[in-house]
Amino acid sequence: MLTRINPSLLKGEIQAPASKSSMQRACAAAVLNKGTTSIYNPGHSNDDKAALGVIQALGAEVTQGVDVLKIVSQGIRPGKAAVNCGESGLGIRMFAPIIALSEKPIAVNGEGSLLTRPMDFFDEIFPQLDIRVVSNKGRLPLEIQGPLQPRTISIDGSLSSQFLTGLLFAYAAAGAKGVSIRVNNLKSRPYIDLTLQVLQHFGWKVENRNYEEFYFSGAGEAASGDKSYIVEGDWSGGAFLLVAGAIAGPITIKGLDTASTQADKAILRALRDSGAALTIADRTQHVGPAALKAFQFDATDCPDLFPPLVALAAYCEGTTVIDGVSSLAHKESNRGLTLQDEFGKMGVLIELDGDRMTVQGGKGVKGAVVHSRHDHRIAMACAVAGLRAQGDVTIEEAQAINKSYPDFYEHLQQLGAVVNTKIELV
Repeated sequence: MLTRINPSLLKGEIQAPASKSSMQRACAAAVLNKGTTSIYNPGHSNDDKAALGVIQALGAEVTQGVDVLKIVSQGIRPGKAAVNCGESGLGIRMFAPIIALSEKPIAVNGEGSLLTRPMDFFDEIFPQLDIRVVSNKGRLPLEIQGPLQPRTISIDGSLSSQFLTGLLFAYAAAGAKGVSIRVNNLKSRPYIDLTLQVLQHFGWKVENRNYEEFYFSGAGEAASGDKSYIVEGDWSGGAFLLVAGAIAGPITIKGLDTASTQADKAILRALRDSGAALTIADRTQHVGPAALKAFQFDATDCPDLFPPLVALAAYCEGTTVIDGVSSLAHKESNRGLTLQDEFGKMGVLIELDGDRMTVQGGKGVKGAVVHSRHDHRIAMACAVAGLRAQGDVTIEEAQAINKSYPDFYEHLQQLGAVVNTKIELV
């Protein structure tokens, strides 16, 4: 699909999308909870749909109501011999240890860029937990057979916190007692805060010892009964709306909780440092343009902010510095290089030096034909940058947004942007 963004001014109010990080964790907790779980404000992105497909394959019954999902489960009781995690990196890394709670052999696969992502972690860690695992030379598909036996282990947290999230859920559900997961160099800590918050909400208790050790005392492991969970508004998707407001607003975004543990609420700090006009009150952010200036930002713990940060930096006078590039290599695309290439087409100079990215801003953004690289956040970043460009910005494979924020272009239109989809290049 081709989508063309015409230079536009935005005005109005919009509700932030549901957080897929929150939604997918709620699905994991729901399939492990022996009872009925009601999930309110459920998401409907491709990653969310993939998570629902996984838990149904693992024995959960899912019923869609008005603004609520009802999930009935008796724990992990696979009804199928295979599951598909779609293109969700969180899905594969979180659900694999949960799948390993079953003694049945289960094939685990995915689609698109997920097929190229490294899965060596499972080859290394699963045998230590009595889990049989066969991978495709460290890639998908996997074949997993448990049941997982919780033991004290040490893992490397530098590649992704998502592996740890899956182990935390699986250990808790398995009734781990007197054992720990020790972690070296944990990245993206706020995402672990979200995981621990969900676990606690459902009744499981895990002791966080300075993000270096997660200890299971065995308390609360038999979480069961009727539960309810409200999916948070998504700071990851909301970050693009906030940056859009700073570039082409003013607009108001509702539904984003500043008390959230989501890592990407740190976008507020970047907006303040850039000089954007920002007012916050009771899950509502009002943001508008101002004389934007270059800023410095460490995105090590919130790597998904790189794309909206680059879109913001393109309109900031001076050189913006963003640290944390090393965590971008194994996303839907190699995001550091992809941002450099696609924003380069729009005349924005980006340089990469080790773990640091610099963005030369304030020189204008040119109209161009860019490519999403099948990466939802690249598509959204290019669309936001196109709002005040010197010409139209056309995005190839623009449907990549469906992975996390399928309503994104529609929401831009509701705010006044001129967006044309399914167009033909002349």
